[in-house]
Amino acid sequence: MSAVVVGVGTPAVAQPQDGDGGILRVTVGRSAPQTSASRLSAANANASCTINKITINRYSECEWVAIHVDVIRVVNGKPQLEGTVDFDVKHQMTLNAKSANWSEKFSLAKARTTRAGKGVHVNIAAASGGGTKAKVSFSQGRTLDSASSGTVTYTTGPIAKKKINPKAKTHYTYTFTKPGYSPGTVSYDSAVYRCDNYYGTSGCAIPDAPTGVSMINQARIADGIRKLRSHGGHYGDPNGGKPLHWMINDKQKNKNRAAVCPKSAPADMKRVGRTSCDEYPFASTYEGGTHLPAKQRTITWVKKAENDSQGATITNWRRAFHVMDHDPFYVVV
Repeated sequence: MSAVVVGVGTPAVAQPQDGDGGILRVTVGRSAPQTSASRLSAANANASCTINKITINRYSECEWVAIHVDVIRVVNGKPQLEGTVDFDVKHQMTLNAKSANWSEKFSLAKARTTRAGKGVHVNIAAASGGGTKAKVSFSQGRTLDSASSGTVTYTTGPIAKKKINPKAKTHYTYTFTKPGYSPGTVSYDSAVYRCDNYYGTSGCAIPDAPTGVSMINQARIADGIRKLRSHGGHYGDPNGGKPLHWMINDKQKNKNRAAVCPKSAPADMKRVGRTSCDEYPFASTYEGGTHLPAKQRTITWVKKAENDSQGATITNWRRAFHVMDHDPFYVVV
């Protein structure tokens, strides 16, 4: 019996069968699990590609994987390398902010083969979760001796308003065959994605990719955040700071606000009409209230109209980028 040997990460050894059995040793070159394309996600740009990494932004992922196949014949219980196959796979997934259905393109480069590595065939499957189904379109069973490409289409069932589907990812499985050899398989995953209909429009995003909300049009609020940053406050700062994380919990939000905002504005603020307390980090974040040290937070007294304007800005930003519980983000000022 002979075997096509494929692998992932650390070599894995299968038990020999029928005396001279096959063994499976798998290597998929994914040295880094995930990196962001930038600190702030670009909504309309495709993520760039880097070998053996997953690169993401809010609505796009590029995964570039190197796969190595050893073609082995076991003779008298000893494996003998008869040939090799090396090829790259690129996945470009583009999600849709206004639909829970989307698509992905993938391409397999022409394989670099030695000896018996020529003539290895491949089948590709993909599975999703979180209410989403994945369907592969690919010329199954073709050899790796020439370049090829395919698509994955994603369809999600109806999502009720205010509903957030569970996070999910795509699980890709490759099955390699060659006449006279037992098959070999290898699997790997995409970045995590999530679909929701929180604001009445179904859409999907990559929640681990930070986005940014701008406070530039809220002059006093922005000035208060800038002053905090000038004294070392770095949470939410896209220029080297740690991200904030959104929180969907009205009870805790109210506790956070009450913990840092006095019940009444100081007299000098009342005289100029600045009676609304704006807290930073926002009460609706996991860093809000007194969760951070005093030197990492601030309050600013503003007019009610400015606080209302900030609320509308945040709602529009969350709707556009599908920002949900625990999602990371930055604040631009």
